[in-house]
Amino acid sequence: MQIIPAIDIKDGRCVRLYQGNYDDVTVFDHDPVTIARRWEQLGAQRIHVVDLDGAKAGRPVNAQIVFAIVRAVQVPVQLGGGLRDVGTVDSALNLGVDRAILGTAAVRDPQLVAHLVERYGERIAVGVDAREGKVAAQGWTETSQLSAIDLTEQMAQCGVRTIIYTDISRDGTLEGPNIAATAALVRPDGPAIIASGGVGQLDDLLALAQSGVAGVIVGKALYTGAIELRHALGALKEYA
Repeated sequence: MQIIPAIDIKDGRCVRLYQGNYDDVTVFDHDPVTIARRWEQLGAQRIHVVDLDGAKAGRPVNAQIVFAIVRAVQVPVQLGGGLRDVGTVDSALNLGVDRAILGTAAVRDPQLVAHLVERYGERIAVGVDAREGKVAAQGWTETSQLSAIDLTEQMAQCGVRTIIYTDISRDGTLEGPNIAATAALVRPDGPAIIASGGVGQLDDLLALAQSGVAGVIVGKALYTGAIELRHALGALKEYA
């Protein structure tokens, strides 16, 4: 199981939101590129970048910073936020991003996702972001009636091989991930599930590893020091 540090970018800075609320922001660093290098030096094998401004605007906003991150590190970078059409996905992958994550587009236009998977294969992932089991879109500002399980199954039928599942109510809280909801998405022949939201201590990572997920995105716990990345990677070696 991979531990994937998160870099959420808003107004050019590295931040964390509380439960997806754009008005409840903590700034952790003014230079996302420096942070990316730090996580790589501590052993991260992949970095998760979210363009929060892009997610809200419906189009990429921080492409220049993303490009700088990609150039600064050797590990793969995956990107979400504002990727809602062929052009923006093409641009992201042309920047050197290893994996493009679609969220709102998956809810509104599954055929677009199927087309992109046919074109790019495993470089296309889908973010399933849920609030009380229902999928949220438009930078988490809108909630649909589609369940996380239904969207995951729909995306699997479109050929998606990686799902990033976030329980919005846990995101940025350090209160622990929603293990049951995350584990419910894991299928032996289904997409790889990457968990996100709520991780606050090493025991959370161990519990997620035992649930069968392929990876876990960690943000606030790393920035506050609640989890030390190098130590966590060592503790999880048996699940690698």
